[in-house]
Amino acid sequence: MSDLANAPRNVVREVGKVVAGKDVYIKKVMLAILAGGHILMDDIPGVGKTTMALAFSKAMALKQKRVQFTPDVLPSDVTGFYMFQKETKTFRYMPGPVMTNLFLADEINRTSPKTQSALLQVMEEGKVTIDGNTLDVPAPFIVIATQNPVGSAGTQLLPESQLDRFMICFSLGYPDIKNEIQIIKRRHADNPLDHVRPVMDAAILLSCQKAVEQVYIHDAVYEYIAQLVNATRNNELIKLGVSPRGTLALCRMAMSSAFLAGRDYVLPDDVAGIFKDVAGHRIVLDARAGIAGYDAHTVLDRIIASVPKPVPR
Repeated sequence: MSDLANAPRNVVREVGKVVAGKDVYIKKVMLAILAGGHILMDDIPGVGKTTMALAFSKAMALKQKRVQFTPDVLPSDVTGFYMFQKETKTFRYMPGPVMTNLFLADEINRTSPKTQSALLQVMEEGKVTIDGNTLDVPAPFIVIATQNPVGSAGTQLLPESQLDRFMICFSLGYPDIKNEIQIIKRRHADNPLDHVRPVMDAAILLSCQKAVEQVYIHDAVYEYIAQLVNATRNNELIKLGVSPRGTLALCRMAMSSAFLAGRDYVLPDDVAGIFKDVAGHRIVLDARAGIAGYDAHTVLDRIIASVPKPVPR
């Protein structure tokens, strides 16, 4: 298993050539991809969200398509449509950009709820349904979506039910001074994306995803996961806790973490290390949290500290 994990580790290194100082987030995107999940990056424009997604597609040699979402983008612009062919007097499917391995949904919260729902349905089912006909999307299928912060001009807030479809959500934030200097130097002469080498392909990624499914979770770790999730549902600062879909995502992400570390079993630290990224966008804080000055990650930090980790016997 450790040999198979070398390929995603190499991907992390390649993407790190392009996105300076964000190794922790690059690793988390890789974990979500290994777990078969989708990623949402919520941040201000210009911090490298799109660049990171493009670097992943190049490093994994995946077919990728990108849609820049605007208010006038229609569901058919994403999923495709059937067109009547005069010659054969039949309807022919014209594939949409979602028929790819890695779909980059840029600024997903700038488009209409109807278009958002069309994409989210494909993400959940792995299929495109048009005019009663159902077609499978290629495997592997990964969506990396970016969105601008709520309140930015022209944004449409994603409802909780749609946010729940993303395995993880995080913000890159501004680079520090040292890494900003690196970015300036790298961009001075050419585009760093041109130097990203393909170190994995779709077949290897599918093998890695199957290997992740075989990672062992002890009953004590299952209980630890359940206790963390339950704590979000019984916290006075949280109005809406993590859903069962979120519990499954937490399990899969922990299994990916163990796999990337070269283990075939999950440790409690694997769970705690990715808990906030899986749960942060799935909870809705009570008004009392805002009054007390707490954000989602602060509340989740308190939950991690309050739930005891199982001790190995």
